[in-house]
Amino acid sequence: MLCSGSDRFRDGGLLLLRVGLGLMFMYHGWPKVTGGVAAWTKLGMSMSFVGIGFLPPFWGFMAAASEFGGGLLLIVGLFFRPACLLLAVTMAVAVAMKFGTGAGLGGASQALELGIVFVSLLFIGPGRYSFDARLCGRRGRALR
Repeated sequence: MLCSGSDRFRDGGLLLLRVGLGLMFMYHGWPKVTGGVAAWTKLGMSMSFVGIGFLPPFWGFMAAASEFGGGLLLIVGLFFRPACLLLAVTMAVAVAMKFGTGAGLGGASQALELGIVFVSLLFIGPGRYSFDARLCGRRGRALR
């Protein structure tokens, strides 16, 4: 298995990664989604670190929805690539906010690492055990 080049466990590994990340993002996103306008405004203020200062409640809700809804879409493997893109953008804003507040690489590392994972998953795809693979009649393999 070490040097065989076998893909035998690839789809199972992708499923485990999708479910694990999805559950954690739903867990962290739910309080933000249900936090109301005050929470969305506070969260949306992060957009000022990427030069967008208008409508903080809207951007905050979009970030919360991206975390919770994106996590759900990761789990089931539906609209997988758009969900990964939205989550990667959300993580990019989080990185900008951490650097903008002086937290440095130590403070931004988790969001940066997750952003790298989501961009990687964008290229890899959801795998065989996903709704995208079922709906498209493919095995959910990487881009060809």
